[in-house]
Amino acid sequence: MAVTSTLGEYLRARRELVRPGEVGLPEGERRRVPGLRREEVALLAGISTEYYLRLEQGRDRHPSDQILDCIAKALRLDGEASAYLHDLAHPVPQKRRRTARPERVSDSVRNLIGNWTTTPAYVHGRSGDVLAANPLAVALSPHYAPGSNTLRAAFLEPEMRVFYRDWDDMTAKAVPYLRSVIGAGVDDPRLVNLIGELSLGSERFRTLWARHDVRHKTSGLTRLLHPQVGPLDLRYEKLALSGAGQMLITYHADPGSDSEQRLHLLATLAVPPEAASMLAVEA
Repeated sequence: MAVTSTLGEYLRARRELVRPGEVGLPEGERRRVPGLRREEVALLAGISTEYYLRLEQGRDRHPSDQILDCIAKALRLDGEASAYLHDLAHPVPQKRRRTARPERVSDSVRNLIGNWTTTPAYVHGRSGDVLAANPLAVALSPHYAPGSNTLRAAFLEPEMRVFYRDWDDMTAKAVPYLRSVIGAGVDDPRLVNLIGELSLGSERFRTLWARHDVRHKTSGLTRLLHPQVGPLDLRYEKLALSGAGQMLITYHADPGSDSEQRLHLLATLAVPPEAASMLAVEA
């Protein structure tokens, strides 16, 4: 029942985000609900209103792939969102979880990022906990230090709204990325607790989580404001560590840019020559 309830929540959330004019329907009449009505989605998908209602209410557990594709088209879902819809409707049976073991970063990865003296880099686990970081990453932000949680910091630490000059854009990407990583089912107690904590403590997170957006964006540009060196425009890359369920995050500036000069300045302030070969610290 939990799966079908999640499917219904997703359908309702996505239905409310589609404006009638986007699908060729009139917008002028008064509407009691945002977005599309159930009967309008059913009409666009070529199915009966009663059947669509059963899907939203979790009373039909076996929609076909063809029906899901029609609904995805009606709701204007992109490839990732459509795949997520299929995952919700046809989940892969979960194996019984073993007792959670502490996440650890391999020595080779710690040695690798520890020797990057001009490239901030850190590794986080499935729930966003920072497991290892090099000195420059910690100098960039103390919330990138081992033991911190990047999601908790982004939504609950007030100073991060200043640190991220693009805080609205960054958070709008962080939540869909989280959904893409955890998939259709949240079976990790740490993630469940974290999502509950963020939902209670951050209106911004609640709003974004309720949209059910899914987007696996692994590279881009972020705009920061560092208290020592000033504004930084840095490109980030998120690299999955094979078989570990962990992500390696790196930042770099465009060659010859002001941000590159400021990042090098931060490196000299944060990592004196005698510590340049320091290894990343494991949590």
